[in-house]
Amino acid sequence: MSKKKRILLAKTGLDGHTRGIKIVARALMEAGFEVIYTGIRLQPDQVVQAALDEDVDAVGLSSLSGGHLEQFPEVARKIRKDGSDGILLFGGGIIPDEDRTFLESAGFARIFGPGTSTGEIVRFLSERLEVASGEGC
Repeated sequence: MSKKKRILLAKTGLDGHTRGIKIVARALMEAGFEVIYTGIRLQPDQVVQAALDEDVDAVGLSSLSGGHLEQFPEVARKIRKDGSDGILLFGGGIIPDEDRTFLESAGFARIFGPGTSTGEIVRFLSERLEVASGEGC
């Protein structure tokens, strides 16, 4: 039996809006992923430490308050610094289109915007983490 893929979801900075990330967490759990939701108002160091402690396959960050240009790249930099560059990074929230290219160049595999279906996020993670159909996550 294959090990479930582990996804850490976090909110960095002062952002306190949680509805979207909780919907994504629920969809990922229903798809068979193991989800670790760290909560809100974390610093990049805390996100990276949690990712290392939990031995996750991916980290998803959410931003609705505009801190993504500082917080997301800092998480990516610290993940690489700690030698955990095998962890897939993705993000989402209210992020302007012009910021997505910057965040992807900083190390995020994908940035999901408003209106993205949870099915699209599940498919993306399943494909990128090479989850075989019918074997669970």
